[in-house]
Amino acid sequence: MNTFIRWGKFNLVGAMGMIVQLGSLALLNRWAAGHYMFASAAALELTLLHNFVWHMHYTWRDRRDPTALPAQLLRFHLSNGLVSMLGNLALMRILVDEARLPLLVSNGIAILWCSVINFCLGNSWAFAVRTQAMEAGFGVRQR
Repeated sequence: MNTFIRWGKFNLVGAMGMIVQLGSLALLNRWAAGHYMFASAAALELTLLHNFVWHMHYTWRDRRDPTALPAQLLRFHLSNGLVSMLGNLALMRILVDEARLPLLVSNGIAILWCSVINFCLGNSWAFAVRTQAMEAGFGVRQR
């Protein structure tokens, strides 16, 4: 598949994920009294799972392999998950506490910042063609 088309699909899934993340952040922040960082982390995990499913069935459907699902989920969390978690939480801390931007605006900025890195990692590692993924480690078992 053309990288430009895949990038468009990635961004469509990302836009849906952004709605999931912002909506769940708003709800969690309102319902669960506590620090916004905990609500941000929980909203992010919900979004990661949402995006993984959509990426498997839409963005990288040509690379879908049911026998590799656990390995792909692990690689997705280790790449997109870590970038999103660390990037979002670090940027949220700076934008909310230091820059005094509103919570949801800060989260939107953090999501956009992390999206380019996440696409590159998803395309080259998390959803890589099976032989590429095996060479890069966290391989899947041979059939």
